Amino acid sequence: MLNRLMFIYFIQKKGFLDGSIHYLRDKLNESKQRGKDRFYTDFLCPLFFEGFAKKESERNPKINKLLGKVPFLNGGIFQRHQIEELHGHKIQISDTAFEKLFNFFDQYQWHLDERPLRNDNEINPDVLGYIFEKYVNQKQMGAYYTKEDITEYISKSTIIPFLFDKAKQKFKTAFVGADGGSPENTIWHFLQADSDRYIYDAMKKGVELPLPNEIAVGLDDVSKRTEWNKPAPSEYALPTEIWREVVERRKRYEEVYEKLEKGEIQEINDLITYNLNIRQFAQDVIENCENPEVLRAFWHGIEEVTVLDPTCGSGAFLFAALNILEPLYEACLERMEVFLDELDRSGEKHRPEKFSNFRKVLDQVKEHPNRRYFIFKSIIINNLYGVDIMEEAIEICKLRLFLKLVAQVEGMDQIEPLPDIDFNIRAGNTLVGYATYEEVKKAVTTSSTGQLKMQYDDTMQRIDEKAQDVDRLFTLFRQQQTELGGEVTPADKQELRNRLMALEDELNRYLAGEYKIDSAKTTEYLKWLTSHKPFHWFIEFYGIIKKGGFDVIIGNPPYVEYSKVIEEYSVKNYMTESCGNLYAFVIERCYDILRIGGFFGMIVQLPIVCTDRMIPLQKICIRQSKNSWFANFDDRPAKLFDGLQHIRASIFTTKKGKDNFQKIYSTSYNRWYSEGRSVLFQLLSFAEISNYIMDGAIPKIGHPTAKSIMQLISKFAAIVQYLKPNSKHPVYFHNSPQYWIRAMDFTPYFWNERDGKKISTQVKSIQLANKTEASTVVATLNSSLFYWWFIGLSDCRHLNLREIETFPLGLDKISDELRRNLSELSTRLMTDLKRHASRKETNYKATGRVIYDEYYPRYSKAIIDEIDHVLAQHYGFTDEELDFIINYDIKYRMGLGGEETEEEEG
Repeated sequence: MLNRLMFIYFIQKKGFLDGSIHYLRDKLNESKQRGKDRFYTDFLCPLFFEGFAKKESERNPKINKLLGKVPFLNGGIFQRHQIEELHGHKIQISDTAFEKLFNFFDQYQWHLDERPLRNDNEINPDVLGYIFEKYVNQKQMGAYYTKEDITEYISKSTIIPFLFDKAKQKFKTAFVGADGGSPENTIWHFLQADSDRYIYDAMKKGVELPLPNEIAVGLDDVSKRTEWNKPAPSEYALPTEIWREVVERRKRYEEVYEKLEKGEIQEINDLITYNLNIRQFAQDVIENCENPEVLRAFWHGIEEVTVLDPTCGSGAFLFAALNILEPLYEACLERMEVFLDELDRSGEKHRPEKFSNFRKVLDQVKEHPNRRYFIFKSIIINNLYGVDIMEEAIEICKLRLFLKLVAQVEGMDQIEPLPDIDFNIRAGNTLVGYATYEEVKKAVTTSSTGQLKMQYDDTMQRIDEKAQDVDRLFTLFRQQQTELGGEVTPADKQELRNRLMALEDELNRYLAGEYKIDSAKTTEYLKWLTSHKPFHWFIEFYGIIKKGGFDVIIGNPPYVEYSKVIEEYSVKNYMTESCGNLYAFVIERCYDILRIGGFFGMIVQLPIVCTDRMIPLQKICIRQSKNSWFANFDDRPAKLFDGLQHIRASIFTTKKGKDNFQKIYSTSYNRWYSEGRSVLFQLLSFAEISNYIMDGAIPKIGHPTAKSIMQLISKFAAIVQYLKPNSKHPVYFHNSPQYWIRAMDFTPYFWNERDGKKISTQVKSIQLANKTEASTVVATLNSSLFYWWFIGLSDCRHLNLREIETFPLGLDKISDELRRNLSELSTRLMTDLKRHASRKETNYKATGRVIYDEYYPRYSKAIIDEIDHVLAQHYGFTDEELDFIINYDIKYRMGLGGEETEEEEG
């Protein structure tokens, strides 16, 4: 009811309802004149179920007089709800309820367009999604409102590469050239002809300016980089950049520019790897294509691509997909017009069927209010699919899509019947149900044990035929709705719903058996259906699954521990069940329903790349992917998600494939201050890390120098080989670092009221064979080199034994002289840590008063740098590699360019 009324509030502000911008308020006042509490039954129900449901010529004259001039909207939210079907004659709502609601609504200015909102009392359709995801979904479902820069990045990095791959299949010559060599006669010549066009503006900031002498002298001489850690002026720098970052960004710009100039980028995936403007490139390729076959290849892919968000919420990712596809549709249509115009003006004789497909498409456009309306309607009907367990989320999503369409028309007479997208945007549990035909076969086989093979074959044939029948109806509805005035009647829709429900019921009974639920026991069975909300991809999207799966899957799945939902519902047959988080299950399910060659992109929690618990998920992601990109983000100083929760995240983008040749790319661990959020995604830098994958860790390495360091140190034996569990030479370390590792050869002071003096639970230890080895390890663990290793492999919050034990120190290869140096530096560092320590006191409910020593390694940075110099000699680092390590993450570790809180340091 609220969705319906909000829809009306948006469209009445454009005068689409009897020319009144206060239509509902006026009609409520008229209703009160006729009698008390009759607004719902005597006005709204006729408006919803007759006015919006029938063309003006088909309505009763009394209804037309009551309602005034209102458009025929047909489907969606203005069909009777199940509750209204069952209890419509009993439902009563007082006029007071509507008065209060309209008073609340009238506090806001309702804008049915895409203007930026300037005041708190303004509202547009996007606000509805923001409110739902921020205040409802987050609390109930562990889902977080995803900002537009995230949804845009994921959508363009999946949809556009898929479209290019699809077009390449149709017309390969445009991508590899007639001779398979030079890019001059291929689409890649755009990159070479105007290279700067495809490098983001943030990357180019200040690159045309010569560096000041005091900065330039350090380019070739590491010892002269004395000014590099200072903030750079605004003409050179992006917000909060220090000179070191400016120099690095300029260097990366030059490297990418040179690759473009030389024509070395000839794969669409390279635009992800080098973080180029893939949207601009796609636009240019289509707008400027000279060969109609290229245009046909792209149009074929664009109009048929299936984009799914399996946990869509109120539709943030679906709208991002729509925003990616819309300009590509527009570019194709414009180019079709150019080809036809040139043909007509040429006067040349040609076959009547030449460009006939272009003419047909453009004729279809003319049947709609305007081109933009045609594009959005086509995308909504043909390209977008969403599923969510919360029915409220689905309703908001559909409402926003309807409003997007209506916003494209200027007059009531232009409004077309709303498309019926109930079979595109569905409610159900993504994780419970049969995804594929093979899963259904397995279920039928299990339940048919002992039956004759003929009975099994008949069952599968019957299920398959019913599913095909349902899909035929669904396809017919889609075709009807793309035509002018085309509509799905309530009777047609109910017929499809009935057939779908019959098939769902049969599969639900098979599935219930797997859960040890007897479907004959009605109460138990209905309770299971209500809690588990099974969703069978095999029949809900039969045609798509039968063809191999969805082309593109994007989204932000719920970050919820499985243990928190298992009382509501459980999952079966997931390889990732031991991962223990719903986002792992969602990713596994996505691989089941994604076609080979399809693209997949999601933002999930950071553990996907750095914890042993996620090993099953990591193996699935790597084994079933041809190319993968992992972009990693901290939650301090700034964070990707608003709100109280601190979410460290990874954006995982991949192309599904099963060949042995695969490449895995990763960024470093991205940190930023809030002033830099606007350019965060323009600055992402990937490095290939295919050779450095470990069980439990997909290293966060996005820099070529970091790769060379990894290659050098990997030759040495890991610390675990030198540990002596029963030794009396311990090394203590704090297991929750942020910007500094705190390792000691002494026990840090800790006392609480309940237990007295003891070792803090956050302090762990390892044992070495002798004092010299222990002091060497203490020095190493405090080094910036080990901090870099820790950030690259860990969850960046907890220092576990895994990170220490796997660190390749090669104790037996360290020379006696370097051992002595490290031991001496270790002693100096311990003294300095104690000198700067601060004794703190606090209270906890469980243990009472607590007194402990807090240590601040950043005050000992000079000694730590000396340790890294010694380790550099041991490993054979170049001056450039040593400089990289000493200054790794320096801006945030030392609080340069922003404030660092005590909590962050500790």
